[in-house]
Amino acid sequence: MLEPWLDLAGARERMSWFSAVCGIDLIALGTTADADQIKDTAVTQPLVVALGLLAAEELGLLRTDGGAPADVTLTAGHSVGEITAAAVAGALSPEAAIALAAVRGREMAAACKLTPTGMSALLGGNEELVLARLEELGLTPANRNGAGQIVAAGSIEALAKLAEDPPAKARVHPLSVAGAFHTSYMQPAQEALAAFSDGISASDPTRLLLTNSDGTAVETGRGTVRRLVAQLTAPVRFDACLAAMRDIGVRGIIELPPAGVLTGLVKREVKGVPVVALKTPDDLGAARDMLNRQSGKTEDEHRPDWRMVVAPVRGTVGLAEVAEGANVEAGTPLGVVTSRREEAHLSAGYDGVLAEWLVVDGDLVDAGDPVARLYPTSQR
Repeated sequence: MLEPWLDLAGARERMSWFSAVCGIDLIALGTTADADQIKDTAVTQPLVVALGLLAAEELGLLRTDGGAPADVTLTAGHSVGEITAAAVAGALSPEAAIALAAVRGREMAAACKLTPTGMSALLGGNEELVLARLEELGLTPANRNGAGQIVAAGSIEALAKLAEDPPAKARVHPLSVAGAFHTSYMQPAQEALAAFSDGISASDPTRLLLTNSDGTAVETGRGTVRRLVAQLTAPVRFDACLAAMRDIGVRGIIELPPAGVLTGLVKREVKGVPVVALKTPDDLGAARDMLNRQSGKTEDEHRPDWRMVVAPVRGTVGLAEVAEGANVEAGTPLGVVTSRREEAHLSAGYDGVLAEWLVVDGDLVDAGDPVARLYPTSQR
């Protein structure tokens, strides 16, 4: 995975620094580790992010001066790749991204050992029937990747039943993973990552950053970190990210290493757009050519059509019993924020749909912190 990249000028030194940041010998892991070691999510996640950042630096994508070829308009990632995307978007420093990936991997590996769980990919079939079958078995659609691909996650027993009796016209392929990622089984990992993330410095993205939760843009640095934490127990909606790219009208896409899987999805969902998969340094030339061809061009303006409900004061938040996805009218109570001096009420400012809670009951929030995301009905 890493060997050919180390021949680039300064690459070995950069990977040594990333190794020091995360406390893992990434060079040894990426060059001499056996298959079992590479599959260990505790160490693979920081390696994946480090390799992506190494390639991004080679392309000048971590520059923030706006010059070519750094004027990339949009970034997005899949699962742990969203951390890499956040760094390319300017929301995280490379060091913060590596540290976050290391803690994420370690804590997810620990959570996987608590209960035997797994994941299986479903290819084809009617999406509604596939989702209904997963709900029937108590499984979670942990990845909705587009191109007719949904990844189910949950207990080993339920996955076995899915394989025995799959939805009509759907093929089931068990995945070699440590556990049920992006489900409630990762709650212990999410809590640990949330505690660690409080010390992460983040900046507002300087490039459009699409979130895995629903494919919309993330506006703030703290919002980016919150979504990276929430992602551990929430399904990855990469289909929504691909739809956003299609709607925005992207003119070219580069998949950072380890590359290949997402390129296949992109080609099926964003048809006609050139794609470069950076599998080895030999692909850097094609990636640079694409960036240079697009230099100075901008994608169509795309701003998120959602609105934030924010905390009016610093305090402890208490959420109303309103489910995500529920229709709410203007004035609907959404909770309270209790400070030492007052109790400030939260409510919907307009008719809409409660898309996502951004905090959990009992969280401490500052004045201005996002509490919920609301889609106005008039914009849906």
